[in-house]
Amino acid sequence: MGQIKVENIRVFAYHGCLKEETKIGSDYRVDLEVVANLKTSAKSDKLSDTVDYVFLNKVIREEMSVASHLLETVAKRILNRIFTEDKLVKKATVWVSKLNPPIGGDVEMVTIKMVEKRKKRK
Repeated sequence: MGQIKVENIRVFAYHGCLKEETKIGSDYRVDLEVVANLKTSAKSDKLSDTVDYVFLNKVIREEMSVASHLLETVAKRILNRIFTEDKLVKKATVWVSKLNPPIGGDVEMVTIKMVEKRKKRK
């Protein structure tokens, strides 16, 4: 097994429960870690034998562009897409952070973290 990390993906999006958040938008940071068997790709040197981080970045950007009230909803969509579209991923962890959230204080960011493992087939 091995890990692939895509870190500090910066996105501007329109998530939030407040009306203003969905109109003016905010800056976000997304970090992703996936676990997969990387032994085959290490030997073959073929992109088709590994998890393509260009694909991972694309999924994150596409799902972040769909407005949601909660960061949890966005994170779950990201995880669902990864497990549906890439069969090599065994486990994924995603962190979605809203930078400078409008919560009445000097807060750098709020972050939610979700972890999911591929369900074993019966």
